[in-house]
Amino acid sequence: MTLISYAECSARERIAQLLDAGSFHEWLPPAERATSPHLAQLGLPCAFDDGVAVGRATLHGRPVFVAAQEGEFMGGGVGEVHGAKLVGLLRRALRERPDAVLLLAESGGVRLHEANAGLIAVSEVMRALLDVRAAGIPVVVLIGGANGCFGGMGIVARCADRVVMSDVGRLAMSGPEVIEASHGVEEFDSRDRALVWRTTGGKHRFLCGDCDALVEDDVHAFRVAAIAAIGAPDASRPLSLETLEAEHALLAARLDALSGAAAGDDESFRLWALLGVAEPDRVPDLDVKAVRALRPS
Repeated sequence: MTLISYAECSARERIAQLLDAGSFHEWLPPAERATSPHLAQLGLPCAFDDGVAVGRATLHGRPVFVAAQEGEFMGGGVGEVHGAKLVGLLRRALRERPDAVLLLAESGGVRLHEANAGLIAVSEVMRALLDVRAAGIPVVVLIGGANGCFGGMGIVARCADRVVMSDVGRLAMSGPEVIEASHGVEEFDSRDRALVWRTTGGKHRFLCGDCDALVEDDVHAFRVAAIAAIGAPDASRPLSLETLEAEHALLAARLDALSGAAAGDDESFRLWALLGVAEPDRVPDLDVKAVRALRPS
C-alpha cells in the first residue's frame, strides 16, 4: 500500500482519504461563503469556509461527525466563524448522536486578528465538546499536520476522549515561537528543531500519556487508529472529579520530581527516565513501533 503523508495533505484531502469513500456530506461548504467579517474589515484575505470543513460521514461503516482544520489558511487559527462551525457540529452531535466525533486538528491557536471573538469561540468549543462527552459520544482528535495543535486548540484536544498523533505531530499550549518571544531564546530556542520535538512532538506526548495512539505519518495509519479508538469498549470516557484530581496529582508529582534539574539539563530526557524508559537519550532516533513498546502499560 502506498503511504500518503498526513502532514502534507490538505484538510479536505485528509477527509477524503481517512473516511469511507464518498461518504462525507459537508455543512456550510465554501459555496455558502461563511466568511469572517473581522478579517474583511482589516483588509485581510478570507476563506469561503473560514478554514474548517465540517459535516457527517461514515468511518468503517459507522456514522461519525467530522471537522478538519485547514492549516494553510492562517495556520488553522480559530476565529468567530471558524469556532462557530465547530460548536455547531458538536451541538448537532448531541441531537443526532453519531457513533463518534472526529476532530482533525491543525491549528496555531486563536487568530490574533479576531482577539476576544476567537478566545470566546474556543471556550464555547470546549464547553460543547465536554457536553458531547457527557452524553456518552466519544470525541477523538487526530494531530499530524505541519502546524501542530497549539494554543486554545491544544486545550481542546486534551478535553477529548482520545488523542491520536503521528511522530511528526506536535501538541502543546504555547508554541515554540510564542515561548521564545515571551521569555527569550535562553528559555526556548524555537530554531532548535530537536528540542521542539522533544518537548511537543508525538513521541514525547505518547510517552507522557498525553496521546493514546502513536502512528506513522500516513493517512491510512490514522484511519486504522481512529477506527480502533471509536470501536474500543471504553471509547467514551466520562469525566469525573476523581479522574481530574488523579491527573492533577500525577502532574504535580512530575513537576516535583523535575524541580531539582540543574541548569542545562534536558527535562525531556529526565522525564522519560522518570517514566521508566531505560535509555531515554535513544528515544528521538527510534521508530514509531519501538517507541510504542517503551510506554509503560
